[in-house]
Amino acid sequence: MQQEISRRTRSALPRDLNQLHLALLRKWFWARKPDAGFLLEGFPATLLQALVFDEWLEARGETLTGCFALDPLSAEPVVTYYRTSGLLRGALPAAA
Repeated sequence: MQQEISRRTRSALPRDLNQLHLALLRKWFWARKPDAGFLLEGFPATLLQALVFDEWLEARGETLTGCFALDPLSAEPVVTYYRTSGLLRGALPAAA
């Protein structure tokens, strides 16, 4: 029984962290002044976060002017999404 609980806790952790990250950024996004410029580092990190972020932007009538990928291999679905959208301005290789 203890092993099953431990396995469930570990597998739920990334989802919980993802939800926490989204909750914190949601609070920031909706509290900021409309049309205020911003630079986000490390967000969106997943395709789900990118889709949610696009919904927030659309709800406020805002758009992104561009994005950069600092580690295109680790965030490949996000990079592909923004490249397809025409928003990817550059991708830099990860530091060794």
